[in-house]
Amino acid sequence: MSEHCVLFITTASKKEADKISRGLVENKLAFCVNAVPKIQSTYYWDGEICVDEEFLLIVKTRKDRYDALETWVKINHSYEVPEIIALPIERGLPAYLSGIDDWVTKKE
Repeated sequence: MSEHCVLFITTASKKEADKISRGLVENKLAFCVNAVPKIQSTYYWDGEICVDEEFLLIVKTRKDRYDALETWVKINHSYEVPEIIALPIERGLPAYLSGIDDWVTKKE
């Protein structure tokens, strides 16, 4: 079973995407965060269908850091309920996965 995961997090702006990305890496909660600009999100919220332009963050980390990462994002995100979705990394280049392990602080 893989020890690593990829998370998707959306943000309302480039400024927020930069803040979340940098904060996750600086706090060793993520090894790498890619920011994909200007995605269109269509979703249901508060009784209506909404369409907004957002940034998508693709976060690489360890599964055992998910809880700390989620807590940090909820504190630092502008959304009342931010999108935070984790998917397991089934396979990956061993040297890259080692990079995740070397940077992200392991839960003790």
